[in-house]
Amino acid sequence: MNFDRQIENMKNDIIESVQKIVQIKSVEDKTHPVYPFGQGVQNTLEYTLTLADSLGFKTKNIDNMVGYAEYGQGKEMIGILVHLDVVPEGDGWSSDPYSGEIVDGKIFGRGTTDDKGPAISSLYAVKALMDSNITFTKRVRIIFGLNEETHWESINYYIAHEEIPTMSIVPDGKFPVIYGEKGIIIFDLVKNFSNFLDDGGIEILKISGGNAPNMVPDHAEAIIRSKMTLLDMVEAYNLDYNGQISIEALGNDEYKVVSRGVSAHGSRPDKGINAISHLIKFLDNIDLQISDQSLFIRTIARHIGLEFNGQNIGCGFSDIESGKLVLNVGMIKMNQEKGALTINIRYPVTGSYDAVVNGIKETIDYGNFEYIEDEHILPLFVDKNSDMIQILTKVYNDYTEREDQPLTTGGGTYARSMPNAVAFGATFPWQDDLAHQKNEFISIDDLILMTKIYSKAIYELLK
Repeated sequence: MNFDRQIENMKNDIIESVQKIVQIKSVEDKTHPVYPFGQGVQNTLEYTLTLADSLGFKTKNIDNMVGYAEYGQGKEMIGILVHLDVVPEGDGWSSDPYSGEIVDGKIFGRGTTDDKGPAISSLYAVKALMDSNITFTKRVRIIFGLNEETHWESINYYIAHEEIPTMSIVPDGKFPVIYGEKGIIIFDLVKNFSNFLDDGGIEILKISGGNAPNMVPDHAEAIIRSKMTLLDMVEAYNLDYNGQISIEALGNDEYKVVSRGVSAHGSRPDKGINAISHLIKFLDNIDLQISDQSLFIRTIARHIGLEFNGQNIGCGFSDIESGKLVLNVGMIKMNQEKGALTINIRYPVTGSYDAVVNGIKETIDYGNFEYIEDEHILPLFVDKNSDMIQILTKVYNDYTEREDQPLTTGGGTYARSMPNAVAFGATFPWQDDLAHQKNEFISIDDLILMTKIYSKAIYELLK
């Protein structure tokens, strides 16, 4: 039994709903006086709950911290864990990142793939079952998290106040199904500056770059003071390292050095070009003033540079199940008093948190850095031969006429937050991973296909 006809009948509604939700900018804003995650996130939650009400779900807003839509009856519950917040849009889009416009059969906008498109798809997948008058022997509850891209306060609030599903799928990863997710560590390397030698070297006045730890930064810039124009150095660097560095004279021997890159998800830095890393590498190549600042720059350049597997900073680990550790330089803030570099690490599913952290600390100890941890999320690793994994894999392969096998990933999803949960889609193997990148889009054909797959999978889990 499948529910393709019901989904095809709702195709225009699915497309329109994705467009409308993408048009609401839901980047977290913790400074709002009323709503815990900001007005935009709140508006997105209210839109989604109103839509779910209109589709026949029972809905609940839990203190503006999290919400859900539920249908069915029974003691057991299938959870579908999604999130409605998005990372900042970044630079370089070809069109408005919150337009939801359709071009060549694709809906463009921040969140189309991560995770608003899959959230809408999940609602309509359950609606297709409702319209087919099947008997729901279990409840199905779609849980709407509101700050998955940062600190998971929303889903943790749900866990503290509401019923935990018997089993859950998370449409925030890749097809066919994810059985392992790498551990995640987010931390700052911080150094206070006090020692400066007036040796005539180039002074760094300020550095800034990046929007979020889990994004490859596409822009970074430094304000420097130099008696030299450095134009030749810029041209040489760009030639040698395939960089996109530019320099602009500001007057009074001050220059703005700009580094441009390509954004990507922090779990796949190989898919982007890190503007911060290139800026640090360039500054390491010029005659900096001898100071704590230059030690900060040169230590980062030596132990991270343009690499993203941690091999030079004491944590170049790997395992058979999930491959190499991944390191993303996400943000930098630096002035003449202090420097802070924000790093996002994804370590192997069978790896050791202590080995990673101790390796970093021991490697950079000579630079007198302070390691300040913001977040640590343990790896997820489940039996890929379990009934749930096998059911989901079969549904996907039957629909796509493929023979794909369960995967591990560097991405971090809500599957880690609850027992018996795995990421199931929503990115297909033939799609580019556009999460956290400019010009993010979802193909309408893929949107409808994933809705059919989710509908069939939920039906099988209900049986």
